[in-house]
Amino acid sequence: MINNVVLIGRLTKDADLRSTQTGKSVANFTLAVNRKYKKEGQPEADFINCVAWNKTAELLGDYTRKGSQVGVEGNIQTRNYENNEGQRVYMTEVVVQSVTFLDSKKENSQTSPYQKNDYTSNHFESGSNAIDINDDFLPF
Repeated sequence: MINNVVLIGRLTKDADLRSTQTGKSVANFTLAVNRKYKKEGQPEADFINCVAWNKTAELLGDYTRKGSQVGVEGNIQTRNYENNEGQRVYMTEVVVQSVTFLDSKKENSQTSPYQKNDYTSNHFESGSNAIDINDDFLPF
């Protein structure tokens, strides 16, 4: 049997990063994924619950924010639990095995935990240090 899911979408809110009692990191998030077809000219989206564990969860917590575009690969899993009112709650979610950050560096710079270095240098700007190269050394 095959149970493999690949999705590209945007986070509907910041990932909820927590730790279990045993110290494992877990991140829950919802991914908005556009449908192929539009209704009345407007795109429709599905909102898919996802969960990531360990290092993948930490990366999502550190490098994504609401609206971040990501690609996820994982599998569909169902589970159930009893809530505080004693009702049985059933959930279907994607258990994320890998994540790809799809925002451009410019968009992602606002969410990055490190400082961006804006210093650029053009070594050819002055033009005073011309290099004399014999045509025999050129590969074309």
